[in-house]
Amino acid sequence: MPPTSPLRIAVDIGGTFTDIVLRRGAQSATAKLLTTPQAPEQAMIEGILQVLAEVGAEPRELDLLVHGTTLATNALIERKGAPTGLITNKGFRDVLAIGDEKRFDHYDLDLEKPQPLVPRHSRIGVRGRMRADGLEHAPLAMDDVDRAIDTLREQGVQALAIGLLHAYANPAHEQAVAERVRQRWPQVSVCLSSEVCPEIREFERLTTTVANAYVQPLMSRYLQALQQRLQALGMNCPLFLVTSGGGLTTLDTASRFPIRLVESGPAGGASLSAWLARTLGLKHALSFDMGGTTAKICFITEGRAEQSRRFEVARAWKNLKGSGWPVRIPVTEMVEIGAGGGSIGRLDRLGRITMGPDSAGALPGPVCYGRGGKQPTVTDAQLLLARLDPLHFAGGHLQLDAAAAHNCVDDALARPQSLDVSWAASGMIEIVEENMANAARVHAIERGQTTEQCTLIAFGGAAPLHAGSMARRLGMTRVVIPKDAGVGSAVGFLLSPLAFELVRSLYMDETALELSHINGLLNELQGQASAIVRAGAPTAAVLIRRWVDVRYRGQGHELSIELPAGELGGQAMADLREDFERRYERQYGLRIPGVALEFLSWTMSASAEGSAEPSAVPAACTATAAQRLGQRAVFDPQSGQWLVHAIYEREALSAGAWLVGPALVTEAQTTTVVPAGWRASLDGLGHLHLVRSDASDARPSGAL
Repeated sequence: MPPTSPLRIAVDIGGTFTDIVLRRGAQSATAKLLTTPQAPEQAMIEGILQVLAEVGAEPRELDLLVHGTTLATNALIERKGAPTGLITNKGFRDVLAIGDEKRFDHYDLDLEKPQPLVPRHSRIGVRGRMRADGLEHAPLAMDDVDRAIDTLREQGVQALAIGLLHAYANPAHEQAVAERVRQRWPQVSVCLSSEVCPEIREFERLTTTVANAYVQPLMSRYLQALQQRLQALGMNCPLFLVTSGGGLTTLDTASRFPIRLVESGPAGGASLSAWLARTLGLKHALSFDMGGTTAKICFITEGRAEQSRRFEVARAWKNLKGSGWPVRIPVTEMVEIGAGGGSIGRLDRLGRITMGPDSAGALPGPVCYGRGGKQPTVTDAQLLLARLDPLHFAGGHLQLDAAAAHNCVDDALARPQSLDVSWAASGMIEIVEENMANAARVHAIERGQTTEQCTLIAFGGAAPLHAGSMARRLGMTRVVIPKDAGVGSAVGFLLSPLAFELVRSLYMDETALELSHINGLLNELQGQASAIVRAGAPTAAVLIRRWVDVRYRGQGHELSIELPAGELGGQAMADLREDFERRYERQYGLRIPGVALEFLSWTMSASAEGSAEPSAVPAACTATAAQRLGQRAVFDPQSGQWLVHAIYEREALSAGAWLVGPALVTEAQTTTVVPAGWRASLDGLGHLHLVRSDASDARPSGAL
């Protein structure tokens, strides 16, 4: 092994499984362990030591560790964060409860909005006011600040959010409050809205800042303890965290802004799909990530995952949009639903099979795990349909109990409906797949996209089992199952660049542009974002991308449009209008001539050049028929019969190997179902391509 090949490990702690990927030059190893909810780092450490032993390496040899975790998300969902207080302007402490006055279900008379993370008695207003233009309207009353500090300290508050009006335009009042708090109460954790979310829209700015404060003590303790435990094992390498936008950030930045970690796992999967789309020359792709708890769907266009600045966490009512807490952070634009291998099946009041959104998780897990699960899950159904091998699940580390799964599905679903167990299990699969397909259709409509033009990129422990059927439901003819698909999000972590994104609201009307002001703001943001990136990669060149949120005058929603490099001038702004109107027409079907534009928030993204792996070129290979290892009967709901499926081991397939369905391609962390009427082939990079036999070109682009 050349000494210049760095030893890198990525760890994705999910709700059900913890995935570990090791890379050192051409050498690689993977592991999938059940997550240890009470001590998330336990499975992480075990997995790291396992893959190191597999390649004969010592912990001290590790050069880089990349980590994504659901800890911040779980703390918000389960409300297990720190007791938090809020200091805001007098008369505005109920903004968190009032919200945006929208009802997420217009016709539900019993609708209950989620309770604020900060109780009313811990939300305290102080006198003083900034105007929207950044000028002071009324001076800050420091005696009010002192009383607020005393009250919150007596209440036992451990984290403090400071969110004052128009702090995005002028943070002076917030900074003064923070300085007084640090002088009089140095033990408390402090978050400023002007640092966490310096944007317009008061409710979302406050919810983001409060959520950041709520999880900051927990995440800071976890990250510090994790680093100490890794160092005790001899791992003194840099530790980077994956952000919701798909970039990597340093331990210090992650500790300051833990709210940016809430979607780190799914973002890694989108990074994998984007890299794969660039590698294979796929103009349009749909990323499909299905694990044990959730399924994530994301559009990849021109090799880039779509991005957003608004995300909703902890939906508390029927998984409806609007029933959770909105946070404004850089996030990969995707739809996430409660559909995974652990999703629980039950009969509703009408006797129909329903699936999820709740999951059996890692503990107790599906019934077939033998860890105390009592309710039937998707994994139990897949086992009963014979798509899973009970003796070789998760690389043979976990043997499945088919008899227990059979009895559970029979008792809970089959006998009450006078169904055969195979049909009950098929019903579970049909429902969960249709739930996912419908989520993809709605997401496509909302994004002005179509699924038929896309190639489906499927990964995660459960996605390859459903990929062929999902493609059929969405009108697709091509599927790609990446190498190491079962741990795809962790693979994506190693493909993610060291990056950070900043945003600042600055309202400008097209008819009264102050380009010097805009350029000054962009230069300031560029300097701040670049400094954060250089803290983790001191010698790397920094790549810059910029966006602005634009809308027609008087509208309430914006589109994010990328800005050209360099100073903005008159021609650049004219080109920007054309870019906006083209995007607006694509999404909404029309343009509105004669209406001026409004520019609201300006975004700066900095990334370290060369910190992500470059796209590879598939090696040329000769098509040869794959050698099957065996066969077994698998229940086919389309025909209602048990069909003989050929079995292939993915590691035994050579580049260029092809096979036809119905077939199963097994590997350590997942199994790919190749339906009847589909052809599969392995390309020179180890990615498995599925093509529907009646597709005009049965040979996938960039494959054989």
